[in-house]
Amino acid sequence: MMLITGGARSGKSRQAEELAAQAASRVLYIATSQIFDGEMAQRVAHHKASRPAHWRTVEAWRDLGRFITPGNPPGEAILLECVTTLVTNLMFDEGGEQDPETWNYAAIEAAVHQQIDQLIAACAACPSPVFLVTNEVGMGIVPENRLARHFRDIAGRVNQRLAQAADGVWLVVSGIGVKIK
Repeated sequence: MMLITGGARSGKSRQAEELAAQAASRVLYIATSQIFDGEMAQRVAHHKASRPAHWRTVEAWRDLGRFITPGNPPGEAILLECVTTLVTNLMFDEGGEQDPETWNYAAIEAAVHQQIDQLIAACAACPSPVFLVTNEVGMGIVPENRLARHFRDIAGRVNQRLAQAADGVWLVVSGIGVKIK
């Protein structure tokens, strides 16, 4: 398992795509985004257009052990884009229709970490190389609202757990990837 992290628009997706393409001729791309508006639809279309057409794509953000399994072919790399979006989706799914000001963030974080535990276990059991893309969200200012602060904290702890479990970690800054583990 390889973790690729960096800020927004740092080049981490391109770095992960290059690493996956070097690791195998076939790639299973797990896209975690949900399309809620036109702007997100454009982002997803841009990502799809930048990938080789022969890569398989699965759109999912929960229970990813369905796709990352001991039965995956070792000659096919897996690229998950992106953990941060997965965390966002899980938080809103767990929070439900309630106002985020009233969410039980401890329960939400526990549910997120349960999914991350499953992801780590799936990656460990999978013979395919797995590349996880995530945003480094903790290097900026402290967010001004409760939801954003909790998101930053949960995403940061998720990234720490993934980095600890990973065989390697890349930090991408200004389009330059540096292997840090």
